[in-house]
Order: sequence, then C-alpha cells, then structure tokens
Amino acid sequence: MKTILRYIAPPSRCGYLPDQVWRLEYEHVSALTPAEYMERMLQGWRRFGDMLFHPVCPRCVACRSIRILVDRFRPDRSQRRARQANEGIVQLRIGTPAVTRAKLDLFDRYHAFQTEFKGWPERDPKDADDYTRSFVHNPFATQEWCYFLDDRLVGIGYVDVLPGGLSGIYFVYEPAERRRALGTWNVLNLIQRAQELKLPHVYLGYFVAGCRSMAYKARYVPNQVREPDGEWRDFLT
Repeated sequence: MKTILRYIAPPSRCGYLPDQVWRLEYEHVSALTPAEYMERMLQGWRRFGDMLFHPVCPRCVACRSIRILVDRFRPDRSQRRARQANEGIVQLRIGTPAVTRAKLDLFDRYHAFQTEFKGWPERDPKDADDYTRSFVHNPFATQEWCYFLDDRLVGIGYVDVLPGGLSGIYFVYEPAERRRALGTWNVLNLIQRAQELKLPHVYLGYFVAGCRSMAYKARYVPNQVREPDGEWRDFLT
C-alpha cells in the first residue's frame, strides 16, 4: 500500500444521526491490494475510489461494520418475494466500472428520491469527474453490477472481491421500480455469488442503530458487527 495523504477532518454534523457530531479519518492511497484492503475492512475502514475512511467520532461509537455469514444465510419472506419479483426478469450484467450519462441520471434520480422520502441532504447533480473518482478509478480491480429491465438500466452496484468476502461499496436503483426491491435483490445476488466463490462473508459497510437508511442491513441474518473493541461478534441470528 502506498499512502499519498492521511488526515482527520474537522468535526461536523453527522450524516447518519443528525443530533450527533461525527469526525472521519481519511487516507488517500495510490496503490492498494485486495488483501491490504481486506485487512483495513477488518479494522473498520471503508472506501470510495482510492480514498479510505473510518469514523473517529468524539462521543459516539454507533457506526459498526456489518457482515453476513454466507454459509448460514436463509432468506426471510420479504427477501423471497424480492427474488420472485426479479429472478429471470431483471438481468444482471457484471463488468468493468465506467461512467455514462445513463448512470449519472440514475444516480441523480435515486438521490432525489431519497432526499424526498428519507430526508437525505440535497445535493447537486453528480458530474462525470466526481462519479469517476468515487466509482471508476479504483486502486485494484472492482466489479460494476448493472441491472437491466427490458434493456433499461434500473440498478447499479459496485463490488469488491476480497480474500475474505465480497464488499458492497454502493448501490442505486430506479425509484420508479421501487416495488421490485432491487436493493434486496442486489444483496441476495451478492450472497449467492459469495457462496459460489466459497467466500465466508458479504460486507455491507456500516450499520448505524437509529439511522433509517441503514436499517435494512440487519435484515440479512445471521450477521456479525465489529464492536468498538475491534472484535467481530454475532449480532442478529
């Protein structure tokens, strides 16, 4: 791993729990292997592009990395419905990350929907350079999972294949197809792919109790979270 810059940002209003203050440590890297990133994830780090980050908040430890135990996973009723709604209908194409107008527009529609229905902060439209930095330029090979309904792009996910599991970096879906539960379908595909590759875990980033947008992550059981002492322990089984 080669580090360009490492710093801790000033405290600011938390993006997950608005009544809290968060502080993030960042590390900008020019080189990173999947094994090195796996080690960092086990320590509670995440990444977008070549920028790694993790919380170092002054008074809160609510952000906990969460992972699904792949070999013991059993879908619940709503997850089985999502499979029935999409299997054989929505096509998954796995390829190399790239930026297109269709992807930028889908990203913007998704965030506008989340702003209206979940109170996410308003944001400017995603431009090609920003999208490229976040999802296209990566320090090692990353997969782009595109979902199509009748050749229309309805979902995009970015996935790292690591020595200890698959890591879902980010996922956006077409709000007009919300009833299909494409986010659920994407996680189910991640679990299935991890099973095929004989990988033990699927990592879903941070789980934050009290954050509505993070609640879905705990529904894939059994799972484990990384506790503040650095140990991974069973969470919901």
